[in-house]
Order: sequence, then C-alpha cells, then structure tokens
Amino acid sequence: MTHLVAVVGGGDLSTHAVLAAEALRRAAGRRNQRLDVELRGRGATGAPLSESAIRDADAVLLVGNGDLGEGRFGALRRAKAAIDDVLTDVEGVIDRALAGAAPAPGAPAQGPKRIVAITSCPTGIAHTFMAAEGIQAAAQGLGHAVRVETQGSVGARDALTPEEIAAADIVLIAADTGVDRGRFAGKRVYATTTKAAIRDGKGLIATALKDAELQGAAAAESGPARPAAAEKKAGAYKHLMTGVSFMLPFVVAGGLLIALAFAFGGIDAMSPENKGTLGFALGEIGAKAAFALIVPALAGYIAYSIADRPGIAPGMIGGMLAANLNAGFLGGIVAGFIAGYTVSFLSRSIRLPKNLEGLKPVLILPLLGTLVTGLLMVYVIGVPVAALLAALTGWLKGMQGASALVLGLILGAMMAVDMGGPINKAAYASSAALISSGIYTPMAAVMLAGMTPPLGIALATRLFPGRFTAQEREAGTAAAVLGAAFITEGAIPFAAADPLRVIPALVAGSAAAGAISMTLGVALRVPHGGLFVLPIPNAITPVLGAVVALVVGTVITAVLVGVFKKRTA
Repeated sequence: MTHLVAVVGGGDLSTHAVLAAEALRRAAGRRNQRLDVELRGRGATGAPLSESAIRDADAVLLVGNGDLGEGRFGALRRAKAAIDDVLTDVEGVIDRALAGAAPAPGAPAQGPKRIVAITSCPTGIAHTFMAAEGIQAAAQGLGHAVRVETQGSVGARDALTPEEIAAADIVLIAADTGVDRGRFAGKRVYATTTKAAIRDGKGLIATALKDAELQGAAAAESGPARPAAAEKKAGAYKHLMTGVSFMLPFVVAGGLLIALAFAFGGIDAMSPENKGTLGFALGEIGAKAAFALIVPALAGYIAYSIADRPGIAPGMIGGMLAANLNAGFLGGIVAGFIAGYTVSFLSRSIRLPKNLEGLKPVLILPLLGTLVTGLLMVYVIGVPVAALLAALTGWLKGMQGASALVLGLILGAMMAVDMGGPINKAAYASSAALISSGIYTPMAAVMLAGMTPPLGIALATRLFPGRFTAQEREAGTAAAVLGAAFITEGAIPFAAADPLRVIPALVAGSAAAGAISMTLGVALRVPHGGLFVLPIPNAITPVLGAVVALVVGTVITAVLVGVFKKRTA
C-alpha cells in the first residue's frame, strides 16, 4: 500500500486548517489508506511527523501556506493543495497526491507524453486562457509535450489539427461549458473544470494520465459523451453556463445597437414616427432581432450541452415559445433543460437498425424532442413561469432605497467571494439574462462590483507597497488593466497568496460598489466591457453614478487590503 504523509499549514492555526487535517484523516480511514498528518502553525498540538514516517513515505501532500518544513522531505515526491480544496474535495486531493506517488494503472508512468487540451469558460475571457497557461506550464514542468486549443469569446484559437489529435496519448478538456468531442473518437479523454487547471495543473495532468477514459466511436457520432466524474459533478450548472456563453453575444450586440440607436435618434429613436431613420433601423436590429434571439439561444444551447446537436432545435423552439408566452429567460432555462433531457432520454431509449440510425439525429430526435418540449411549454410550463417572471420584473423595477441597497450588497459580494467561480457566475448570468426583460440595474451592479477587486488590489500595491513582494507590485499593473476590462480574475493570484486577509477586503469593496450602484439606479444595457463602455452613449446611465460606485468600492478594497495584510519580510 502506498504510504502518504501530509503537512497542513494554518499560519495562525485557523479553524479551516484543523478541519482540513481532520478531513484528510477521515478520508484516509474510509479508503484504508495509510496516512500520517502533521498540523503546523501557531498553537498547533500533536506530534510532528517522525523520521521513520518520512523515510517510509512514498509521497508528501503539502496543504496550505506558511512554513511547512519542506526541507525534511528531500527527493520525496510532492503534491500541493489549498486548504479550501481539501475542504471541498478531499477525495480528489488524495487522488492527485497518490497519482504523483505511484505509476498510473494501465499506463506507463515514465517518459514524456503527448497531450492535446481544450479550455473554455462561459464568457471565454479570463478562465479560458488562465487554464491554458496552467496546463502548458504544468506539462512543461513535467516534461510532456502539449498543445492547447482555447475556445474563447472570439472562437477557437490554436485549433488542434487531426494529426495532433491522432498522435496524442490523451485529450484533456478543462471547460466550464459543453465541448464537442466528435473529433476524439478512439482517444483517451479526461474532462474537468477550468478551476482545476488553474489551481493545480501538475496534479490535473497526473490524474488525467491515470483516469482518462476511451472515447467510443458511437458516442462521438451521436454527441459528446461525458464519462468523467469531474464533469458529471458540474451537472445543471455547467449546462446553464453553456447556454449563457452562447447567449451573451446576442445580449452584447443587441444592447450596444440599442444604445447607438438612442445616440443617433434620441430617446424616441424607436418610435413609429421615426421609421426610416438610422436610429430607428439600429433599434430594430438590436431590439427586434438580436434581443428576440436571446431566450431561444439560451434554451437551445442549454439543450445542446445536455444532448448535443439533436437538442438544439427542440431547445430553441422551446425558447421561442417561452419568449412568445412572456415567460422570458426563466421560461427559456426551463425549456432548455426539458428539451435537453428529453432528447438525451430518447437517444438512449430508441433503438433502430444500423442502416436507420442516421435518422435519429436529423429527424426522430428533433421531432419528438420539439413535440414534448413544445406541448409542455404551451400547456404546463408557460403560464406559471410567465406569472413568476412578471412578479420578479415588477419587484425589481420597483426597488428603491433599502431594498435596492440590500440587493446590491448581495450581488456585489457574490462577484468577489470566488472571483469567476460558481457564485460569481451565478450573479453574472442572472443579471445578464435580466437584460432581455428590460431590467438593467443588476447588470450595472455586477459589472462595477466585478471590476473592484483587481482595481482595488492594484491601488493597494501603490498605497501600501510594503505589504506586497516586488513580484506582486509588478503584477498590480496587470491587475489594473484586467479590472478596467471587467476581468475579476485579475485579483485571483493575490487572493490565493493570502486568502484569509485579502478575500474579506475584496468582498467588502465589491459589496459597497454594488450597493451604491443599485441605490443610485445605475443601468447597464450590455453585459461586459468595463470602463470601455463609458464613452458609448446610453450604454450605462448615469455615468457619474457608475464612476462614484466604482471609485468608492476600489478605495474601500485598497484600504482594507492595506490594513489586513501584514508587511512582507
């Protein structure tokens, strides 16, 4: 049996470190895994790892920050993890540690491998490329050859060629949206999230080499199989994020065109008496074309994420019915899941002679999926969801004073608590979807609160240089640029280095920005852009209110970071 030793560093011995150590002990007990744990930090109790335990160990797991006594372990194989990783996925942490300690079953552990990878996130901006960099750096450090295709907001970059795929030992997919696997028939495929690639690229590659599963030709023909456990865990959230990622271009294009319509034709640009003017034409394109496709696109690509191409038509038709029934984005979400799971069920259940299988994806599945989805939307789902959306819309439009402030506080805090993770994306996706219902204030609060963490960090590196290393001070400039472009993830490296002090400061600043934005009634018609939307007429109003919210939130973040963080040695 592999012998694993672990060191958990808690700095001032936080409760989280104690819980992480106990979680490791219990998980090892459940697995009958030999594990010795040492808890380090001020006030730590318990004996340190003995020399015999270290000598007999096959690998060491280093958890947390601070002095972990790494010099004791010599050439012993090492795996690293954050305390939060242990608390949320202790089994995965142990798996990655063991993967670095012993050869993977069924695959030689020695020698360089050829890896091809795909990264993708809902907005296709920060996490897509951070995950790609994590995989590339990890593969280089481990001596493997790697090629990464990024599926970002401008489409696929550095697309994998058939020759590269054919020569690869494994295909690694780090994505928070659905990825078409039709190219990978006959290859070993491992799927996970972008977060795994960003946090622990080496551990991810070790796990992928061990656990990648063969992509069957039949599965590739009918749609992307999803066998990996890490991908299954994403479930409904991942499908929703796929729909949001495809919906966003319609929201961006429509919102900016409507803003330009007001710029050229005034506030009455889309009135019938202005027909024939440029402002009216831009309004028609934005409001009656781009915005009309928001809900169908959301529903269609939720269904696509679940059932691949056969789900697109039932999903989009269900989304169009939701829009026509005034069920809006809520109805579109419901229609997308109904269509996707219906088509997926029918695809598994219907068995045809081999010479007729080609009819399933182009005739049988779209027809039956559309029939089931459409009838449910018309007779069961549409009316109650429309009533719910009407109530929600009325409540949001009527929000003033304390209620607006509270919602702004919540949305702002959500944007900073995990900076691009599920909580952040939930606030962003719901606010972006509300644009299709004419609710623009939550989107403004979310964008301003999302810009605050990296901008506040950048300001803190200038106001309190003694709290940061030279490398962090240099990174502050990059954080400022990312913050200006509404890329919250620019604050992640600083939060990861000192989470217990930095994250509360980020949350406080973002909550303040969101609360001020909602209280002042700042409205944003497009779901992205950062400072670059300010010059566009009517894209964000009032501009002064937006600037006030952003400045106050940034200053609060910077001051609190300076107060909470300790001086560097």
